[in-house]
Order: sequence, then structure tokens, then C-alpha cells
Amino acid sequence: MNLQLIIIISYFLGSIPFGYILTKIFLKKDVRTIGSGNIGATNVLRAGNKIIGYTTLILDVLKAILPLIFIKIYYIDYLYISSLCVFLGHVFPIWLKFKGGKGVATYVGILCCINLFLGFLFAIIWLILFLFLNIHHYHL
Repeated sequence: MNLQLIIIISYFLGSIPFGYILTKIFLKKDVRTIGSGNIGATNVLRAGNKIIGYTTLILDVLKAILPLIFIKIYYIDYLYISSLCVFLGHVFPIWLKFKGGKGVATYVGILCCINLFLGFLFAIIWLILFLFLNIHHYHL
């Protein structure tokens, strides 16, 4: 597989707007009109459905992990460029006029693929900060 194809596939996989799709299908809402206006899991939680929010979180992590595991196994030299493209796809999805999420969940997936320990460390620190700084806004 050549570099250009890896870049394109990585970007398009990263650009799948799970938060937008799930809120549109199950809640009949456009998540971009809620809260911060982005399509990430945190904003999907603001839409009022924890299951959809957590599902978005998991899918946003997986859309980074799945292609990057493949790249790590078969094309290790392209791991970082593929990681960047997955991230840019999430933050700037072509499907939503280049207005996506902040990329936290996707970044966790990327970091887990690059270094599992650092990925878990980042996720734990982020979760602690999320819970303590947003305790009055969300009832997890």
C-alpha cells in the first residue's frame, strides 16, 4: 500500500462523524446545534442521552485504534502520518464542512496505538479532570 492511499483511508476513517450520525438517528437532533456545537462525545452527552454519548466515545476511540493497529502491524513506518490523518479527519471532517469534534477520544485511541501506557495514563487523567471540573454539568 502506498503512502497516498494510507493518508486518504486514514483521513476518511477518522472523518466518520459518529456523534452527528448517532444523535441524528436516535435523538432526531443535530448535535452541532447543542452546547459547544462540535460532534464529539462530550457534546453528545449534552444532547441528553448517556448511552449515545458513551457510544460516541467508544466509536471515536475505535475509529483511531482499528486502522492504526493495521498500520502498526503492516506499515509501521507510516504510523505517525496515519495517526495525524485520522486525527485531522475527526477534527475537520469533509462531510460536515470541516467542522468536527475536538479530537480528545480519537487522540486517546491514537495514543493507545503508539504507546498503550501513555494512552491509559492520558485517559485516566482526562477522566479525573472531566469528573471534577464538570461535576455540576453532567450526572454520569
